[in-house]
Amino acid sequence: MSYIGSKPANKPVVASDLDPAVITGQTALAVAPADTDEFLISDAGVLKRLDASLVGGGGITNAQQWRINTNQTSMNNGAVITDNWEVSDTSGYGGIGSAMSQSSGIFTFPSTGIWLIKFTYVGFGGDQTQDYIGATTESTTDNSTYIVANEGYNNTNNNQYVVVNLNLIFDVTNTTTHKVKFSVTAQNNGIKAMGSTAKTLTGAVFTRLGDT
Repeated sequence: MSYIGSKPANKPVVASDLDPAVITGQTALAVAPADTDEFLISDAGVLKRLDASLVGGGGITNAQQWRINTNQTSMNNGAVITDNWEVSDTSGYGGIGSAMSQSSGIFTFPSTGIWLIKFTYVGFGGDQTQDYIGATTESTTDNSTYIVANEGYNNTNNNQYVVVNLNLIFDVTNTTTHKVKFSVTAQNNGIKAMGSTAKTLTGAVFTRLGDT
């Protein structure tokens, strides 16, 4: 008969102690372990191997990459990148889990949890003099009021490209109310967000780190 208890004192676990039989079903987990320091042990003191289906999952369960597939031009200071979003689909791309959804640049999460959002903006200053070009990640927790969660800049001049990278950890407790979008900032209007359907320039990576 199997039971849950601490490892016997002064008894090291060696390869010969490991029972190849897999413990399954309710017998193995009639009472949940009190903490992770406990082992599942037979009456003879043999450490049993637990069926993986009885152990909680772990690791990354959702990861998605998005990008704009063509340039978004003539953008004013504070403009949201609304157009031409697509899921990356080249160079061996492979996402994990259910995909994000997007409407006019507003991203909705497929599940609750703690999410890491990595946004890369590749911009162009245009013909006007630009001392700086930047980007922001805006978030809402009520599906209405958006605030700038993070912001970054790069020095530039007219007819120059810039790259801005932003990272945000966002606690999505409700997929209906918690959303994000991305916008641009600059000294003057008329800037671009660079995009391509063959490679990722301006884009975002959404990774679910764990439960909320």
